[in-house]
Amino acid sequence: MPRPSAADLSRRERQIMSIVYRLGLATAAEVLALLDDPPSYSAVRAHLRILEEKGHLRHEQDGPRYVYLPTLPRDRARLGALRQVLHTFFDGSASQAVAALLDSTDRPVTSQELDQLARVVEQARKEGR
Repeated sequence: MPRPSAADLSRRERQIMSIVYRLGLATAAEVLALLDDPPSYSAVRAHLRILEEKGHLRHEQDGPRYVYLPTLPRDRARLGALRQVLHTFFDGSASQAVAALLDSTDRPVTSQELDQLARVVEQARKEGR
C-alpha cells in the first residue's frame, strides 16, 4: 500500500477526506450529501476508490454498502500535510509559516490563540526544540 501524502490530493479529494475525518467513517452517499457543488454519485465513488488506491482510505463492507475510514489518525495526517506545506511554501521554516498565518486577513487571531501560541513557544524553548 502506498504511503499517504497530502501532496497527492486534488481539491475534491481534500474535501472528501475532510468529510470522512469529520464523520469518522462514511458511505459514498454520506460524502455526496456533504460536498459543496457535488458531482455525481458515481464520481464520488470513483474519488473514494482513488483515495483508497493512494492509501488515504480503506473500506469495510456493511451489508451491500462500503463504509470508508481513514488509514491514518487525523493528527498524523494533519502533521504530514503541514510538513509538506512548510517544505513547499516556507523552506521548512515554522516561523515563516506562523508569521504568514498571523498576517492573514481571513480572520483576526484571538487573544486566546496568541496566549496558546506563546505557551507552545515557551514549551519548545524548555525542551530545546
